[in-house]
Amino acid sequence: MSPIRLFWRSLKHAARGIFEVARAEQSFRFQIFISIVVFCLSMLLPLYTWERILVLLLCSAVMVLEILNSIMERFADAVQPRLSSMVRDIKDMMAGAVFLTALTAGAVGIMIFYPHVYNLIYAILEFSGGR
Repeated sequence: MSPIRLFWRSLKHAARGIFEVARAEQSFRFQIFISIVVFCLSMLLPLYTWERILVLLLCSAVMVLEILNSIMERFADAVQPRLSSMVRDIKDMMAGAVFLTALTAGAVGIMIFYPHVYNLIYAILEFSGGR
């Protein structure tokens, strides 16, 4: 099989995996929605290139960790019964990792977007004579 066909086959499997997580995990669908909103906002506001890159990397990190969390949950369920305390601990740790990354991404997002959104609102109020 040619390298190009192998590459397309790999992409097909990767897309299937992403769609499977999106189908099965509500939190992943929410993260995709938030990432799209944040990405659009980053394109509309006058951010520096490094700020856009950082926002993109953080959104990606949250979604990648959510995929890893889903993988670990399925693997843990396959190896041990759902009622095992070790399985519960593994699932909680992975959920904690996703939460911590999402919290960090949110905090960095606020630091990046707040001044731009504030200036935009201020300019709109100034233009409309509201101040």
